[in-house]
Parts: sequence; structure tokens; C-alpha cells
Amino acid sequence: MKIREITEDIELKILSPYAFKSINSKGRMREEEKCDIRTEFQRDRDRIIHSKAFRRLKHKTQVFISPEGDHYRTRLTHTLEVSQIARTIARGLRLNEDLTEAIALGHDLGHTPFGHTGEFVLDKLSPCGFKHNEQSLRIVDKIEKGTGLNLTFEVRDGILNHTGKGNPATLEGQVVQISDRIAYINHDIDDAIRAGVLSRDELPGDCLRVLGETHSKRINTMVTDVILNSLDKPRISMSDEIKFYTDRLREFMFSAVYNSHGARPDEDRVERIIESLYDYLLKEPDNLPEEFKNICDEEGIDRAICDYIAGMTDNYAMKRFFDIFVPRPWRRNENL
Repeated sequence: MKIREITEDIELKILSPYAFKSINSKGRMREEEKCDIRTEFQRDRDRIIHSKAFRRLKHKTQVFISPEGDHYRTRLTHTLEVSQIARTIARGLRLNEDLTEAIALGHDLGHTPFGHTGEFVLDKLSPCGFKHNEQSLRIVDKIEKGTGLNLTFEVRDGILNHTGKGNPATLEGQVVQISDRIAYINHDIDDAIRAGVLSRDELPGDCLRVLGETHSKRINTMVTDVILNSLDKPRISMSDEIKFYTDRLREFMFSAVYNSHGARPDEDRVERIIESLYDYLLKEPDNLPEEFKNICDEEGIDRAICDYIAGMTDNYAMKRFFDIFVPRPWRRNENL
């Protein structure tokens, strides 16, 4: 009996009846021989972690653009925090941790440089539109390695449907969806206070009394509530009370931070960078890297430009802008 088969058998014996079992996967877009050691979802997790798109997340904005300091979240640290929260919930509910982790690690692969500002600008510029969850799926289906990562249906579904309006097909996908919200609400409060954009006294007092006065207490309250409210049920959710105060805290963050120009003073400059790169590449498509020229031939110039810009890190987008639009200092040729 192969090690993978032993693991699959253990899943059948110990996981919740509502958990999605590896052996029941709908499979991949392209059939592959199964691994002797790893289950299908373990393979997906490993493919995501070893991808270039995953590594680039360390230089992509979460909320604060190019912050000075080592402790602000990036898109990568956000992803890791979502994964940790999601695994805790999945374990408490006896769901499939490997599937949960794979979805969590891949959910934001398609995020643009400069966070949601970059997403907004690309969506405005491109006739094909742009949504980061759809781009995350596009990366694992097509862009990474030129042919995609060929992930399972269940991981792909969880990645696509992790946003608020999505409807994941598995409870593991629902866990990631709610964990994403728990993670960003709390760590964005932490970063906003560190940045001086918020003070603790400005946070809604009723939310703090119910959810907790500190970062760790709020996460513990939310995670514990999700587990207790979802145990042995076919749906992942918070209790009415905790959901009410979590949503209220989220609304406060949108008002005070996410939609506040004062919290992100460089937003106009970021928009100019992305708009300039987009317009330049429309006029000069020969300057696209070779792999994106292939996308241009197959799906059109707008799609290729979106894919290229969305994959950039903050640093690389600024470098490309500098190289294209900023005059270089003239230097005398000493050999003349």
C-alpha cells in the first residue's frame, strides 16, 4: 500500500463527514499520474509554494505602499497569516487541512503591485476588466510556467471564490474565505496604528469590548466563534453577534483606512505609474516579455498587458517606470 493511499484512508476515518477527502477530488484539467507519497492537495500546496508568483508576494503591497520599516505586512505575510488562521479553523472542525492550506496559499497570487489601488486601475483601464481572484486562478491555470500548475478542481474553486461574494464548493474554501477577512481586518488595524494613521482610541469601543482589546484577543474571539458556530454543520459562519461586530469593525476600516486618501498619500502616483506602463505597452507591444507576446497573439494585447503588470512587484513596477520615463544622466564617453 502506498503512503498516499494510507493518508487517504486516514482522512476517511478521522475527518468530519463534511470534510472534502482527497480521494474524492474531481481531478485536474490535465490528467497526471498520482504521487506515491503525497495526496492531490498536498501536491497542489507544494506547487504553489515553489511558484515564482508566490515568491513575488513578498514585494507586493498589502495596504501601505512602500512602507519604511520591517514589520508592515506584505501580500506574502498576509497570505501566511490567512493560512495559519484557516488551518486552525480547519483542524478544529476536522476538515481537510491540506486542501485548506493550498487554497489559502494560492488565494492572492494574482494581486497587483500596490495592492487594491493597482487592481482598481487595471480594472478601469482594461476592456477585459480585472479582478484579483480571477487573476489568481489565471496564474495557476495558465501563466505560471507558461502552462499553469494544473491544480485540482477544489483548490482552483477555492482560489476563485475566496472573495466576499464568492460561493466556494467546499467547506475548506469557505474557511479560507472567512479567514481572509479575519486576517486582514486585524493585521491592517495593527499596521495602521504602527503607521500613525489610527490610534487605538479611535477604534469602535463596542467592537473592542465584544471582540477583544488586543490583536491576538480579537483573532482568538473570531476563530473560536467560527469553530463553535460551524461544528458539525454544512456551512462555515460566525454567530450573529460576532459577525455583527466584525462587520462593523471592517466598515470602520474602510472609512478610516482603505478609502482614506490620508492613509495612502501616494495613491495618485501609483495610479500614474500603472496607467503610464499600460499606455506605453499598448503603443509598444514589442517591449513585452516573450511569454506575454504569446498571450497577446492568443488573447489580445489588453489581456497580455494586464497579465504582465499584475505580476510585477512594487519594486519592479517602479523600476520599469523609471527605465522608460525618467531621463538618464548624460555621461561623456571617456574613450573618445
